[in-house]
Amino acid sequence: MNEAIRILVGGLGKGQRLLGFDVGTKTIGLALSDHSFVIASPLETIRRTKFTKDVESLRAIIAAHKIGGFVIGLPINMDGSEGPRCQGVRQFAQNLEDKFPLPLAFWDERLSSAVVERMLIEADRSRKRRAELVDKLAAAYILQGALDSLHGRK
Repeated sequence: MNEAIRILVGGLGKGQRLLGFDVGTKTIGLALSDHSFVIASPLETIRRTKFTKDVESLRAIIAAHKIGGFVIGLPINMDGSEGPRCQGVRQFAQNLEDKFPLPLAFWDERLSSAVVERMLIEADRSRKRRAELVDKLAAAYILQGALDSLHGRK
């Protein structure tokens, strides 16, 4: 996956950014890279309805932030296998590629939501507030992992 991220970033134009995804069945968490591909910041959470509605929301975000590529979290099982959730994310990615001709790479998202949830609990966030934040923070965690791999950080 590291090489895929290097290739993805290497093909981007000047001023373009990456959009990170944490794809769930009910929501899509989004995060944005900076222009130098060092820092990922949480952007927003989209409540999923139909894919066509998701596309409308994404089209506006892609245009507003000069997105040049996508990093999509892949929910690989702890044993390294791919289950039904991976298949769903891969199908989402295929649909995304059909609508937006931008390159994409997958990033192992194992435990990303659990790590973010624990961080929010330790920060003493209410259950309601955690629910509002977890998806976009998980997307930022995923994207940050991909960006860190570019710079030799773990």
